[in-house]
Amino acid sequence: MNKKAKICIGLSGGVDSSVAALLLKQQGCDVFALFMQNWHDTTGTLHGECEWEEDRAVAEMVARKIGIPFHFVDLSDSYRQRVVDYMFSEYEKGRTPNPDVLCNREIKFDAFWKAAQELGADYVATGHYCRKDSFVAPEGRTVYRILAGSDPNKDQSYFLCQLSQAQLATALFPIGELTKPEVRRIAREAELPSAAKKDSQGICFVGKVDLPVFLQQKLKSHEGDIVEIPRSFYEGRPAPQTLEEMAAPIRYRREDGKVIGKHIGAQYYTIGQRKGLGIGGHAESCFLIANDIDRNLIFVGEGQDHPGLYRKALHICPEEVHWIRPDLALAPGEDRRYQVRIRYRQPLQGGVLHAREDGLYIEFDQPQRGITPGQFAVWYAPDGEMVGSGVIDQ
Repeated sequence: MNKKAKICIGLSGGVDSSVAALLLKQQGCDVFALFMQNWHDTTGTLHGECEWEEDRAVAEMVARKIGIPFHFVDLSDSYRQRVVDYMFSEYEKGRTPNPDVLCNREIKFDAFWKAAQELGADYVATGHYCRKDSFVAPEGRTVYRILAGSDPNKDQSYFLCQLSQAQLATALFPIGELTKPEVRRIAREAELPSAAKKDSQGICFVGKVDLPVFLQQKLKSHEGDIVEIPRSFYEGRPAPQTLEEMAAPIRYRREDGKVIGKHIGAQYYTIGQRKGLGIGGHAESCFLIANDIDRNLIFVGEGQDHPGLYRKALHICPEEVHWIRPDLALAPGEDRRYQVRIRYRQPLQGGVLHAREDGLYIEFDQPQRGITPGQFAVWYAPDGEMVGSGVIDQ
């Protein structure tokens, strides 16, 4: 990076981006802060108020403390169109999206980056716990890599799994080599106003929400049956043999189990969900194992080891496969072993990627619990490099 380059830090008011800004300033970089507002509506938020005004005030105090210029941009229209509308669309189909991944791809490293460029930025920096490096390919092209953050408890590379080489070229992650306790210590020693601020939770830039209430802004509630599938249903069923069979979820029917309750709409629930089902009278908790949007049914099983929660493989449609490293992309017919996770903070799982004409199959060494359509499967090389990702189809 050219020392004369101008860097925009996405300053959120949290401790991570604050320390990222401080480190850049201490390194002698020409850095300025840009705070973005992405949400106005309070419908369904558990705090009753959007917290952006408080966050902006803290971010502005941090910028003043560090001694860097502070700017503000309202990206709420882009956020609604490119993240929230996508969320509603996915839930309507019975899938569970990850808005944080979309927010990074569509907002922080796209719409926000464009706003930063208008202010003269050459690079955009964030407070993500991940690392970036690069190398020059034999043909002279620079190849950028995303690696897991040094803090295994805070690694956030998963949320950046949809970034492209072009986006990575101008991205900086100043705290990727640090642990969270180190970041807190640096903030305290520098007396940053955000030093003791709690980490944000919930949907990116929206906050913690009552999901059914939030979704009812666009998706109407419609009462339906909860059907419990007994373990005996699986006895004598032939084990799946092919990749297609292993990746395909079981399509349950109402007559496969018994009706044990009512729900408010199949689109409000997600695979593996335990809370909010309103089911009692069982020795163990019940978990959602499938939902049927067309018939407005949800299917549950008792116990966290219920067979309906586990599958050996998953499928990603061709158009949903994203290679962060296009030079490592698999051609149809090729296979390669990677470490995989299907949700944030899940320990990495061994598996083999199988590229086929109809998309990508991931076959795991061990059956996986709660494979959820709409979520992102992400694969890593042995050295911690995140190589690619894709939206789970089914």
